[in-house]
Amino acid sequence: MITELILYSGFAGITVICGGLLANLFNHHVKDSPVKYEVIHGLMSFGAGIILSALALVLIPKGMEELELFPIIISFSAGAIIFLLIDQNLDKKGGQTATLLAMMMDFVPESIALGAVFAVDPNTATLLAVFIGLQNLPEAFNSYRDLTLSGFTIKKTLLILLGLSFFGIIAALIGHFYFSKSPKLTAHLMTFASGGILYLLIRDIIPESKLENKFLPSLGACLGFLIGIIGEKLI
Repeated sequence: MITELILYSGFAGITVICGGLLANLFNHHVKDSPVKYEVIHGLMSFGAGIILSALALVLIPKGMEELELFPIIISFSAGAIIFLLIDQNLDKKGGQTATLLAMMMDFVPESIALGAVFAVDPNTATLLAVFIGLQNLPEAFNSYRDLTLSGFTIKKTLLILLGLSFFGIIAALIGHFYFSKSPKLTAHLMTFASGGILYLLIRDIIPESKLENKFLPSLGACLGFLIGIIGEKLI
């Protein structure tokens, strides 16, 4: 059973490094052109749509199933405020890591949830692993771009993404052994993450994905959200 959980969470996480490698290939081996920038911004919006779908269809609903109104308000507000402070600190340092933070804010809680769900419903956990893996690919693609623009070397950026790939397995095991019997704690974690994700989306990610007089970014966001709907219906 544990071997299966490691395989599922490993699949969900391996798309992080795959997205980074794809971004490296695209950024450094494809000539600059208007089409290239449209694709980049389209993928940014696609990732934003998937992140938003994770928030709206997985994290918030699962949190609301377990928590009363006041705990939801506290956890969600805490997530938003803490990531506002983190974002302000990064702004002072000139960093561009919003997409990476947003990816971690949904990848880690969902991986913990994957481990917790696997203990009681392996079939749902399998579909959740696929859903998380689909999310991680465009998010990692955009995170690679953000990190390299912030001054990280290609090697360091890929090592960060590789580490995150394996961290999903650790998070799933933590969820399986420690959170499967604490649904309220898992719900608090998901709601906290939702506040941080929504702040980062509105503050940093969505404005960065805009291209003047172009439709592809908006369409990409819709497609990303649609994939989230499909994943949720399958689950």
